[in-house]
Amino acid sequence: MPERALIEAIAAELQSAASAHGRVVRGIGDDAAVVRARPLSVTSVDAMIDGVHFRLRDGWVSAADVGRRALAGALSDLAAMGVHAGEAYLVLGLPDGFATQDALELVRGASALAAASGTVIAGGDVVAAPALTVSVTAVGWAESEQEIVAREGAQPADAVGVTGRLGGAAAALAVLEGRAAEPQTGRAALLMRVRAPVPRLREGAALATAGVHAMIDTSDGLATDAAHVGRASGVRLEIELAQLPLEDGVAEVAAQLELEPWRLAAGPGDDYELCFTVAPAQRERVEAALAAAGGEGVTWIGEVAAGAPGASMRAPDGSEPELAGFEHSW
Repeated sequence: MPERALIEAIAAELQSAASAHGRVVRGIGDDAAVVRARPLSVTSVDAMIDGVHFRLRDGWVSAADVGRRALAGALSDLAAMGVHAGEAYLVLGLPDGFATQDALELVRGASALAAASGTVIAGGDVVAAPALTVSVTAVGWAESEQEIVAREGAQPADAVGVTGRLGGAAAALAVLEGRAAEPQTGRAALLMRVRAPVPRLREGAALATAGVHAMIDTSDGLATDAAHVGRASGVRLEIELAQLPLEDGVAEVAAQLELEPWRLAAGPGDDYELCFTVAPAQRERVEAALAAAGGEGVTWIGEVAAGAPGASMRAPDGSEPELAGFEHSW
């Protein structure tokens, strides 16, 4: 399908959703989007490429899953800042021969997550590319700087918490790559971590309101992301690996790989949970806020200490294994 016709078809898919939100003054169809601003704009830019972040060609995900994954990655960054999602802008890089129906299915996947998260897809672009690429710019909004949570701010004696469960994406990847058989329990939950991750927007906003000091999402792996918080804050996050909450099926997959389950939970990443620090006296307040937000709750996994900035991962036997998440290299 020619570019103009495809853009018109995508616009038709998204137009009704955009027009339903009063904050979008001019959306798809003009040279640029116009939205009603709030005092502070918080912007995240993310990109996902076939063969690097997902494998559409191998049948691991559907086109709709690709759209949802790409938008979820950018929205998860907004969740980590504790802000409310506003608008998103998609750039589709389509390889030669990519079917029009698949392109529309991709947009529908992103649109479904947008609707569920209160996000408006307000614009974007379509270009030719050597491999399927989806770039997303997501904009969140806040009324004041005090509402926004950054990586810096963790303080000695803070408790370290994490939302939800970990290790599901890493275990699912092992299954999809054929390194492990499907677990008897938790298969659906594991695959959803890869195919339809959920950005913790409600939880992030609730944690910000509850007064957490620092926060980050675990898209690159808990070990890597906790170290980011420690370095930004000038402190050390001490994580107890035995305390990590495991997604159903992770222990079974880890046993097949002859690994301790916490290696899948702390290392590879792609779980899109939130890791945060808060004063110990505010733990009950955090627990109540997350319960009110309807999330899976919090697990307390360590504490913040003075010392060399970064993070230490303490195994059940007292050792401190070297763990690292995903990192691009050239």
